[in-house]
Amino acid sequence: MNEDLLKAQIDLKNKQGDLDRANADLAQAKQLEAAAQAAEDQFRGQVDQLTDASFQGARFNQLSALLTSNSAQDFLDRSAALNILASDNYDVMSKLAAAVAQAADARKRAEDAQRRAQQATDAAAQLTQAIAAHKQDLQNQITQLRAAMNRLTAAQKSSLMGSAACGAANLGTGAVATALEAALSKCGAPYVWGGSGPNSFDCSGLTMWAFGKAGISLPHSAAAQYNYGTSVSRSDLQPGDLVFFGSSASSIHHVGISLGGNKMVDASTEGVPVGIHSLYSDYYGAKRLAG
Repeated sequence: MNEDLLKAQIDLKNKQGDLDRANADLAQAKQLEAAAQAAEDQFRGQVDQLTDASFQGARFNQLSALLTSNSAQDFLDRSAALNILASDNYDVMSKLAAAVAQAADARKRAEDAQRRAQQATDAAAQLTQAIAAHKQDLQNQITQLRAAMNRLTAAQKSSLMGSAACGAANLGTGAVATALEAALSKCGAPYVWGGSGPNSFDCSGLTMWAFGKAGISLPHSAAAQYNYGTSVSRSDLQPGDLVFFGSSASSIHHVGISLGGNKMVDASTEGVPVGIHSLYSDYYGAKRLAG
């Protein structure tokens, strides 16, 4: 349930990012549309002026120039003037057509951005509701679990705790060793869902915090962390490798940091502090991060 909640929160951040980008695209598209519309109005006005001038006789064709010319030179002069006028007409009409096309494209982009913004807003609203429901369900389960644990004997509670005194371990070298050392330094810290340190953790909160101390950034989700690093086989596990648990990549629900062999340091579950535990039976895979 905690992992589902964390994935939903990451998804919500992505949706909010989609909304921000869509709103920025919408604002830009509206500015482009306004500029294109202004250009369209300007060139349309020039076209109207040219049209009015033609109706009033200011524009004349090659035949009229020939019939009214007093000499060959006069005809050439009038023809040159006609070419200039024709060029003016073509230039203004081309600019008008371009402005109309730009305005239409900007309007289409604005409509698309508006649609994406609305979709992102709706998706974010649904995720917000889902997260609130997840939180309530999780809190209800925690309340029931704590009540059940209070009924256990001291021996039964102790059997659940694992080793909170981590002791020495083969750390290796480099950034991964720094992360492993950081995780081991938190042995005994309480498990708290959503916890990301420095005093309490959930499983991916511990790995995110520990590797963050080594300058390696990870998301706060076991399933999302599985997308990082290089896959390694179980037989090749080394101290500092991330180990994941679940039946498939989409159902990963837990992550710890390998100590090599069958041991790991992790933030296990409610009521169990950070400590050294054996790899769980639903081991799925491992990833090795650079460093």
